[in-house]
Amino acid sequence: MSDRVGVAKTYKLYIGGAFPRSESGRTYQVTDSKGAFLANAAHASRKDVRDAVVAARKAFPGWSGATAYNRGQVLYRVAEMLEGRRDQFAAEVAAAEGIPARKAQSIVDESVDRWVWYAGWTDKIATVLGAANPVSGPYFSFTVPEPTGVVGVLAPQESSLLGLVSVLAPVLATGCSAVVVTSAERPLPAITLSEVLATSDVPGGVVNVLTGRASELGPWLASHGDVNAIDPTGAGPLGRVEVAREAADTVKRVLTVPDDDPDWAATPDIGRLRHYLEAKTVWHPMGV
Repeated sequence: MSDRVGVAKTYKLYIGGAFPRSESGRTYQVTDSKGAFLANAAHASRKDVRDAVVAARKAFPGWSGATAYNRGQVLYRVAEMLEGRRDQFAAEVAAAEGIPARKAQSIVDESVDRWVWYAGWTDKIATVLGAANPVSGPYFSFTVPEPTGVVGVLAPQESSLLGLVSVLAPVLATGCSAVVVTSAERPLPAITLSEVLATSDVPGGVVNVLTGRASELGPWLASHGDVNAIDPTGAGPLGRVEVAREAADTVKRVLTVPDDDPDWAATPDIGRLRHYLEAKTVWHPMGV
């Protein structure tokens, strides 16, 4: 038996492509499903939310302005790196959710597949959701989807990886930037995902990851005037009401979530993609 002392990790936030400590200096302990200590995580504050939104807004023009094909390639690269760290993700999911290793591996595989599924939609969204409108006159009329902007995401509390991928990937596939509040009790897969994002081709600031309580951070994120849409999934039934109330003052989009959390093992659809897109109609003259 080894007598060495393991190095206890203290994970940081992921904001603007960097890994800062929380402005508040707070941390909290992360434990496995049996209560054993795993690591320390930064406890994000209201100031960290503001910093993350600033970073997301700064990154939005470049990400939304990239070609759909390029965004798809970047997201596919993330899937490649997820696959490469499969064993680490599986171990973290198993510890967080208290499930057998084999089931955790299947969840990781499904998460990779789902990321690839959304990556494949980047250059197909305009064709499916856009339209050429019939008009009476010497001009063409086209409706094209455009990304809505900065999206706040309260990640699912129970599904530490598959649920996280299911709410984050569609935001990025549409060309939006994201501020994510992780599962408070099961943040390690999200933190590892932020390490994947930092070493992939995703530009800094496109995804910002905050560890902490959705009940504390969600209302601040929902009320921020520079956030254009919010997914309140991880806030719980009562928290979603408060998030919707805070979002109303700035008339931002709020994703409708059923009281019982979605079945993350179910086949995804384009509903989440549609939620983060705005329709823009363009008129163009033709003929003489």
